[in-house]
Amino acid sequence: MANIVDTMSKDRVKPEEFTAFIEISKGSKMKYELDEETGLIAVDRILSTSTAYPWNYGLIPLTVAPDGDPLDVLVISSEPIIPGALAKCRPIGIMRMVDSGDQDDKVLAVLPKDPMYKEYTDIAQLSKHLGEEIQHFFNVYKALEGKKTETGAIEGPEAAKQTIQACMDAYAKKH
Repeated sequence: MANIVDTMSKDRVKPEEFTAFIEISKGSKMKYELDEETGLIAVDRILSTSTAYPWNYGLIPLTVAPDGDPLDVLVISSEPIIPGALAKCRPIGIMRMVDSGDQDDKVLAVLPKDPMYKEYTDIAQLSKHLGEEIQHFFNVYKALEGKKTETGAIEGPEAAKQTIQACMDAYAKKH
């Protein structure tokens, strides 16, 4: 069965603006993932720590990240987005991360039509605390599962766009 990762129109995924597939709403401890066989949202697990996703979390279709999965995205918005929704996004940064030894970067994005965040074009425009909160979450969210994650630098929109393009190229090469 086809799914959003492979069937989205290529004109909806560009480095400067893309349609994300949301898997997890901000504030949730439930870890959902796209089931690539059916195209449905599947329960993966409930987080073992007392932390919740600080922002909406999902993936960018038509991409393959270094870990072999679609590139991850954290969508900063004034409201939670339901799992399974599509969200038009603009990248404003990227957080470098290693998860169990694999490169697992997270694109940071906003919704161009969100009145609270639409004017932001660079993660540096947001509070330093927001970046620290994101890094803290991803440093500890798997700790009680015995898995090691390590966050690195948060870089700006040009680095995010370069990573998105590289992951789009990897997808095109694979398919």
